[in-house]
Order: sequence, then C-alpha cells, then structure tokens
Amino acid sequence: MVRESSSGGGGGGGGGGVAGGGGGDMVMKPAWLDGLMAETFFAGCGVHENRRKNEKNVFCLECCQSICPHCLPSHRSHPLLQVRRYVYHDVVRLDDLEKLINCSYIQPYTINSAKVIFLNQRPQSRSCKGSANICFTCDRILQEPFRFCSISCKVDYMVYQGEDLSSIIYRFDESDFAYSQFEGLRMEDEEGQITRTPSWRTRYSSRPRPAPPTRPRAIQEFHEIPRRW
Repeated sequence: MVRESSSGGGGGGGGGGVAGGGGGDMVMKPAWLDGLMAETFFAGCGVHENRRKNEKNVFCLECCQSICPHCLPSHRSHPLLQVRRYVYHDVVRLDDLEKLINCSYIQPYTINSAKVIFLNQRPQSRSCKGSANICFTCDRILQEPFRFCSISCKVDYMVYQGEDLSSIIYRFDESDFAYSQFEGLRMEDEEGQITRTPSWRTRYSSRPRPAPPTRPRAIQEFHEIPRRW
C-alpha cells in the first residue's frame, strides 16, 4: 500500500505553516475538522426556520458549526467556509480546502469549472474490491494516482495508521475566509423581502449612461429630399 507522505507534497497549500510540531503526538482531529466532517449541511436552520433561503451551507471555523446565510452577521468576525452540494453530497472547493489541509491523493471532481472535494465517503451499492485502484478506506473506485475519495477517508486512514495529523493540517490565514466573501448571498430582510448585496453592476448603475447613438445627418437629409418621378 502506498502511504501518504508526511512532507505535504502534491496538493498542499504551500503558503501556510504547518500547525503543531513534528513530534508525532497529534493524532486527534482539530475541532474545526471534526466538526466539518460531522455537521449536517443543507438542512433548514432552526434559528431562522421561518425565513426563506435558510439552508445551512456555511461552516464557521471558529464555532465549528454549520450556519445559514441569515446567521452570517452573528459570525462577521469569524473565519467562514462555504459548503456546496454535488450529486446530493457535501463538497468544498479544492482551492479553499488546500488552505486548511493537505489534499494530496484525494480525488477531486469538477463542478462549474471549479474543482471540489467530498467531505465524507459516499454509500455505494456494491463492493469494488479487486479493482485496479480503490480508496484506501472505503474501497470506492478511483482514478490514478489518487488514494482517497474524500477528506474523511484520508483523515480516518491516517488516524487508523497512527500517523501524525499535524503533518497535513495548516495554520490558515483568517483573511482567506473573511465574511466579505459572502456579501453577495441572497438574504431576507426583517420585512421578509428578498434583498441582494449590491454587485459591481448595481454599484455602478448610477453613473450617467451615454446618449443613444443618433443617425448621421447626411442620412437624415437624404430622406428629406423629395422623389422625382
């Protein structure tokens, strides 16, 4: 079996430092990672159950819980991660995850031209044992050279092997997960009307528009000349 390299090569976010030391003592998952894999997403928010667009599709890395768009103002100063849906399962953009954890050897998928990674393993109807390349944890068929089908499969495998999780967890920059990235989400105001944070189109719509083009004078004068029969 090919074992994940502790050097963090291949798909990790090279900009962040590695959290913790290299002593091999950190086998437990950090709270945010445990919460991210355990939380339920895209269910209705109990706090805002009477509001529209109340699906919990954001994860607060500070509080380690899933929240809906209406909860965002209460977490304005916290690092926030958006969770998406792909074939009825929870995914996160690879670009975002690579700032938190080394994603090497986890098979990505493409949705709307962006690469995403599944948070948890997906149920499968039949065993794929004996196939050429399968997930080390759940035996799902994978493409080469990938070894895991989800974040949870990689983490669970490392914990099972007694490997040091600090070798793949990054000390992230909170500015990469700032509240401002969610300012374009559709929100519902206190009167129950749907509002949208102004985009660049609406912000600049107040500028004077150029006058519509007019027909050249020569053409206008041409049509004024009476016909001769």
